[in-house]
Amino acid sequence: MKNLKQGEMRIWLITSVIAVFILICIQFTGTTVTNPSVGGAFEGPKAVEQIFKRACYDCHSNESKLAWYDKIAPISWQVANDVRTARSRFNFSRWNDLTAAEQETKLWYIVNMIDQGKMPLKSYVLLHPSSKVSETELAVLKDFMISYSAEKALKKSKLKLKLNLKETHARNQKPIALNGVAYTSDYKNWEVISATNRFDNGTMRIIYGNDITVKAIKENNINQWLEGAVIVKVVWNKLPEDQNGEVKTGDFNNAQFMVKDSKKFKDTEGWGFARFSSPKLLAYGKNACFATECINCHQLASKTGFVFDIPNQK
Repeated sequence: MKNLKQGEMRIWLITSVIAVFILICIQFTGTTVTNPSVGGAFEGPKAVEQIFKRACYDCHSNESKLAWYDKIAPISWQVANDVRTARSRFNFSRWNDLTAAEQETKLWYIVNMIDQGKMPLKSYVLLHPSSKVSETELAVLKDFMISYSAEKALKKSKLKLKLNLKETHARNQKPIALNGVAYTSDYKNWEVISATNRFDNGTMRIIYGNDITVKAIKENNINQWLEGAVIVKVVWNKLPEDQNGEVKTGDFNNAQFMVKDSKKFKDTEGWGFARFSSPKLLAYGKNACFATECINCHQLASKTGFVFDIPNQK
């Protein structure tokens, strides 16, 4: 019996030594988080910067500060992957690489994700409780964005008054996004499939679908959308509520297109994205890679074929 116990102890000791040896060895494998140089970082009110730095910067910046347990493999492998993905979506340390319009869009996206409890990730908050954003801090971010957007809108309106617009020729041309998705006004004859109201940035949206889209919705075939489906979300700025309490649309803001073509757009889950802004229908994006930004956001709707705002079946 004594020899049996000694044998069990010997096996346990050998197993423990091997486990420790493997754990030590894997520390030298896999990728690690590095911090590239900071250029054109986000600048805002001090209170807003402090919230972002505490809740977002460890993943969404080149100023990641990892806890000791974040550096131990295999946890470090997942951390490195999360940081790489987060930086690809937006990077506070490269903020000036974005246009003013892109910055505003990103900021609203960030605040909306925090408001919905989707950022910071719950798994991250579990290990980093100090990153949690309180209701008071969220109110600070919302107030900042309301004033930020109002300031941008004022600058846009002043610029509009100074411009001598000659748009007749431009309107007769067919705008095309850099990935090949073309604008078409045919959507005006399509069926309305949904409508949304954004109180945060003062816009109203009507969503249209072509015949293929409508058929897919009626047949509840929204996990694998049919080839040729086209969805168009048209966005208008809202006018202030009138004396009767009615809210009406104001200026056209943009039209957002989703075109299902699995072969042509295989790198973005089979969807071609485009956004055409202002009455000039200016195509969004500096290069064709802009669509990666779109699908990153639409990953949140993966259960409905990467499409938001699916209506009830008719």
